[in-house]
Amino acid sequence: MLDWVLACDVRGRGRIAMRILALDPGTRRIGVAVSDEGKMIAQPLEFIPAEPPEGVTARLKELIAEKQVELILVGMPRNMDGSYGPAATKAQGLVDAIQAAVDVPVKTWDERLTSAQANRLLIQGKVRRDKRKQKVDAIAAAIFLQSYLDARGET
Repeated sequence: MLDWVLACDVRGRGRIAMRILALDPGTRRIGVAVSDEGKMIAQPLEFIPAEPPEGVTARLKELIAEKQVELILVGMPRNMDGSYGPAATKAQGLVDAIQAAVDVPVKTWDERLTSAQANRLLIQGKVRRDKRKQKVDAIAAAIFLQSYLDARGET
């Protein structure tokens, strides 16, 4: 996949850098993170309420346009032995819904233990419990997005 897409702006010149959007699916919230234009650094962005599904796809369409997204990376929860459980089935349902709603490619990535890592980071940062709930999903998405970016060998 091309890291840079050549495109013409209004005046017929310029480049548009594209980003990767990561989603950490949960039962109540979907954490969202985005890469920088060079696809080297992940940053937490927000969370989207998991219900209703139409609200999720509507917000994703907005983010795709706003952040110039070329790939959506969805966290695929796995058991510690590498097998897939009920959470993975639900995540695959999200992948299918996204693929039906947008024209951007969707890929899955192992997101084992990212929520636990995110919680540890927030606790170490002395973030209050009520604030942690608001931030943990987006930080978990950033953690697995960063692991994806690092695995690509571009950092």
